[in-house]
Amino acid sequence: MSAHCQVTGRAPGFGNRVSHSNRRTRRRWNPNIQLKTYYLPSEDRRIRLRVSAKGIKVIDRDGIEAVVERLRRNGEKI
Repeated sequence: MSAHCQVTGRAPGFGNRVSHSNRRTRRRWNPNIQLKTYYLPSEDRRIRLRVSAKGIKVIDRDGIEAVVERLRRNGEKI
């Protein structure tokens, strides 16, 4: 599974690991992805989303109904 947030679209960032001797090797910064279950009262069912910590805050702010509507408008199957 990819480290990709379904709500915010956050994905890994890439860069260099730099040692003390200044040698550079590639590395990645993964977002803090959590598998969360939310209850949709309008459909009387639960949904599981792969969301980042920022995505959880967005759901708390806007509400799960608004976020699911936005995801469906963007073509994501839930």
